[in-house]
Parts: sequence; C-alpha cells; structure tokens
Amino acid sequence: MNHNINTISPTAPSERILSIDVLRGFAVLGILIMNIQSFSMVGSAYINPTAFGDLTGINKWVWITSHFFANAKFMSIFSMLFGAGIVLFYERAISKGLKAGTLHYRRNLWLFIFGMIHAYLIWYGDILVAYSLCAFLVYLFRKTKPKTLLIVGFAFFIIPVVVQLFFGMSIKYWPQEAYDNNMQTWFPPADVIQQEIDALRGTWMMQMEQRASDSLFMQTFLFFYQVIWRVVSMMLLGMALYKWGVLSAARSRKFYSRMLFIGLILGYTLVGIGINKNFLASWSMDYSMFIGKQFNYFGSVGVALGYIGLIMLICKSDFFTGFKRIFAAVGKMAFTNYILMSVICTFIFYGYGFGLFGQVERSYQSLIVAAIWVLILLISPWWLKNYNYGPLEWLWRGLTYVKFHRNNRKNNPL
Repeated sequence: MNHNINTISPTAPSERILSIDVLRGFAVLGILIMNIQSFSMVGSAYINPTAFGDLTGINKWVWITSHFFANAKFMSIFSMLFGAGIVLFYERAISKGLKAGTLHYRRNLWLFIFGMIHAYLIWYGDILVAYSLCAFLVYLFRKTKPKTLLIVGFAFFIIPVVVQLFFGMSIKYWPQEAYDNNMQTWFPPADVIQQEIDALRGTWMMQMEQRASDSLFMQTFLFFYQVIWRVVSMMLLGMALYKWGVLSAARSRKFYSRMLFIGLILGYTLVGIGINKNFLASWSMDYSMFIGKQFNYFGSVGVALGYIGLIMLICKSDFFTGFKRIFAAVGKMAFTNYILMSVICTFIFYGYGFGLFGQVERSYQSLIVAAIWVLILLISPWWLKNYNYGPLEWLWRGLTYVKFHRNNRKNNPL
C-alpha cells in the first residue's frame, strides 16, 4: 500500500540505531579539535603549522597531538556515517511506501541551503555544502554491493593522491611565477595575514568580504581539487560498512577488536612517520604541501576505522551506559551541535564577539575545545529529555517531509 508523503512522520526516536548515534556524537565532538584552528587562526595555519602562531614547547605538542589523533580522522567517520545514513534513509523510506529519491534530493537540497547560510553568514569552513553535493552523486550507489562500493570508493580516494604526487614531483619544473603564487598560500606574507586578522576582528560586514571569498574558494577550487574525492570515497565506505553490519554493532567482539588494533597500529604508524618527515623537512612547501601530507591522508582512514571499532565495542558492552546515553544524545543533535560550535567559536574569535582571532595560541585553544565539549555534553541530554529532536534536526525533517510535527516530547512523544 502506498502512502501519501504528507501522512508519514520522520523517523521516530525509538527507531534509531544506538551505535550510530553514539559514533556520530563521538565524531561531531572530535571535529572541533581541528576546526578550532580555523576558527581562531589564519587559514594557512591549518595546512602549514609554521605559517602562523607559536610552534614551540607546549604549543608544538598540542599541534602534534591534535594532528596525530584528530586530523581527518573524525571527519572521515562523519563522512562514513553520512554515507551509511543515505542507505538507512532509503531503506526506511521504501519500507513506508515513500518516494525515497524525492525525499533524498529534497533533504539534501535543504542541507545545501543550510550549508550556504552557514558558510556565508557564520563560518567559511562549512562542510554541509560539500556533503549535500556529494550526496546527490552517492545516492546512485545505494543498491550497490559492499565489495563494489569499496572498489569505487578506492578509485575516488586515490585520484587526489595521484594529482598531488604529480605536483609534488614536478615542482622543480614549475615556472617561477606559479611557484611564488603557491608559496603565497603556503606561507602568506605578513601583510596578507594582517589583512585577514583585521577583517575577522572587524564588524560583521567587514568579515563578510573575507568569509565570502574563503567560502567560494572552498566550494569551487578546493571542492573539485580535493574534497569531493575524499568525501565521496568515505561515504561509499560508510555504505559498505553499514551493509556489512559494522556500524550497527552487529559483528562480533573479536571482529571489532581486530578492527581497533589493526586500524590504530597501521594508522598511527603512518601518521607518526608523516609528522616526523614534515618536521625534518622544516615544513617546506616543496615537500610538505603535496608529498608530506599523504601519510596522514592514508593513515587517517586506518585511525578512523580503529575508532569505529572502539565505539562498537563500547556499544556492545553492558557497561558504559552513561557514556552511551550522553554521546547518543550528542549524536542525535549532531546538526544542531555542529552549527552551535560555529556560533560559539565565531563569537569568541570574531569581531562581533570577543574579537580574539589571531591572539589565542594552540595550548589555550585546547581549553576552549574542552569547555565547549562540556557544554554540549550537558545541553544535548537535557534538550532531548524535553524534545524529540534537536531544533535544527526538527526543522530539517519538517522541510524534508513537508510536514512539521510538534517537537515537545510531552505533547508528541512519537
């Protein structure tokens, strides 16, 4: 029996998969470890830690620790979960007699709109636009077998590696003008850095010009050069893991233990080698911009899979009930929490708030991350005691299904 789209409710809280919510909560908190650098420091410092800020003593070890444990690891998990979510959304829509394709594309069209608002009005480092665009493509693979998903995913994954290795190995043949332009990105001169600082410490309209320029770069050149390949590959991997029952904690403890140890050992080894080689090369553009980054590019996937194994073991355990409950709440509100982190951090660092952009070293950034984590870990369970969904989740679902249900848990417990 087919149902009209307007008579069908979004997924009820009781239908959710606990392990996926816990993992999503873990990932959304983890991405702040790296994002805090973009919120608080000039953009070049994210790819080249020597471009801005102190990199000695405790600040150096904070950078090493964040890179080792977090850089691209949590975003990889988030991308995998997004891919898994596409299959899960499709399955549930079909089971309810809905037009899954219509819902999927409407859902991601609204995500694209949310992402554009986020990128141009709040923070240029938005990932929602990229996710929505990649989801338009990835949906075509929703029925594909897991092994095929891995093959196609690897093909996407390896493309930027080939491109960047080509650039890295051919750099000595570049025209001087091309080399100098690239160096401006890797190690901007003092006046360019000061211009970015002044803009983001200024009024909201002064920030707008800088934010719009950075967002456009992220959504055009960087998207096609690097982001689309990595995100699509991780989404396809997430689809495969979901179909194999990995993300729903359906596999054995032995399986997840192997996943944990093999993933972390291989991943951390590659990441550690990369850190060492980049410091030995003094973070020169000739080596680190193209070749030196490949160690973390590959190693981060192993680490991400190791983290997934760890979270699945926790979810299968009879212990850690408090941990699972709290992190599941954070995961259920991942969209809201992601935007909330941007609002808090831009208020701390940008001119319409405290205006601390460019003034907070890495050691103090870590304290801000910890404080925001505590806030989100407290707010999320409290909110879900009173409401079925986070505020942005509720809005997104309503726009997707073209029907808004009361969110108050007492009036509408679903």
